Amino acid sequence: MDTTTPTWDPEQYLRHEGLRTRPVRDLLARVPELPGGPGRPTRIVDLGCGAGNLTPLLTARWPEATITGLDSSAEMLAKAAAYAGDRVSFARADLADWIPAGPYDLIFSSATLQWVPGHAELFPAWLAALAPGGVFAFTLPGNFDAPSHVLLRDLCDSPRWRDRLGPVRRGHALEPGEYLERLSGLGPGLDVDAWETTYVQLLQGSDPVLSWTKGTALRPVLTVLSPTEADAFLVEYGALLREAYPEGPHGTVFPFRRIFVVAHKSE
Repeated sequence: MDTTTPTWDPEQYLRHEGLRTRPVRDLLARVPELPGGPGRPTRIVDLGCGAGNLTPLLTARWPEATITGLDSSAEMLAKAAAYAGDRVSFARADLADWIPAGPYDLIFSSATLQWVPGHAELFPAWLAALAPGGVFAFTLPGNFDAPSHVLLRDLCDSPRWRDRLGPVRRGHALEPGEYLERLSGLGPGLDVDAWETTYVQLLQGSDPVLSWTKGTALRPVLTVLSPTEADAFLVEYGALLREAYPEGPHGTVFPFRRIFVVAHKSE
């Protein structure tokens, strides 16, 4: 598998910011009160903080917390810097070899772990870094069998593109039940809640599903291809997406499945 780190485009990603933020609000609604308080401020780490646009949700919920956002993308971190402050900082890190400097009261992640190969194998070390009463909460896409992703995989594996794109890194997620089983097996003092939601999204504009994937699933492909190759690939992929997701009278319906997990460590 190609392990080239994708190049991210914050502006492209944020074109659908409202829809991308909704699952995070739903996840945070299920996170209980965190430990910490006088003499020990609440500590939060955001794994894959991206452009920092989710940081205001964390600071609004826990205004006295110390928050550290981690991301591997220099482009995303440059955008996130606008949200830095006395209690908020950002740093570059590869989650595959990140060693948590706990204790943390909340280890949080949104739409990132699918890019970390074998991420579930990292859970024991991350949970060990949680303070008593702490929470590990994450959400990630669960739509890898949706037409958008199946068509992308098939096109990458087609005769025209397989030599260039066959080995390109692809996102991966376990099923909610698998996360529940793995995390529940890491200790009796862990209360694990796992669920899924399919958001039936109505996208607007020309080639809106292509626009959506250009901010996420297409990033590894666009990182590898030259500009000329990328243009040719997008023409092919865009045509396939228009057939799979035809525009209707009110926009383009784009169902998107999300997986959620909240693991609460006992006091």
